[in-house]
Amino acid sequence: MRAGQRAAALAAIDADWNPGERGWTVDWQRHYAYLAQLLDEGARLRAITPGVTRHGEDIGRWLATQRRNFGRLNAEQQTRLGALGITPARAVRARQAPAKTSTTTTSGQGAEAFHKGIQALTQYLTREGGGMPGRAHRELLPDGSEHRTEVWISNMKQRHDRLDQAQLESLADLGVEWASS
Repeated sequence: MRAGQRAAALAAIDADWNPGERGWTVDWQRHYAYLAQLLDEGARLRAITPGVTRHGEDIGRWLATQRRNFGRLNAEQQTRLGALGITPARAVRARQAPAKTSTTTTSGQGAEAFHKGIQALTQYLTREGGGMPGRAHRELLPDGSEHRTEVWISNMKQRHDRLDQAQLESLADLGVEWASS
């Protein structure tokens, strides 16, 4: 009896106040009601942005979420929001970056690093008469810098699919091989 009286009292306040039957949560219904109140009081839809609150609830953030997830709402929710002038957010297209072809490029720092690696490996192979350096090996270059040659070789093997043809040939000429993918 008491539940029936409560349901009748709630229906008198808001005929829709039985969200379970409607297919949405009490939280959704409360935010929707607060949004409708703001609009009835003269708020402009454009001005209801994240941070705009009603009774401590961030209606602006809720509205942004509804727009972003409009396609996930049920038909009744979409209709009700549409009646308030709310439309789905426009999909923001990410700028498409040019395809990344190489981590070592033929110009700039990448080319310089690749050249140093080739120089270090050539120097090592000439001095040692063949074989690959160990993982911890550091090759001292004529400019006084140290080069972690085996680490560089491992990196080139992992990135071989992003190297250009000239770089691949330089590595192959020095005996650097990788498994075909």
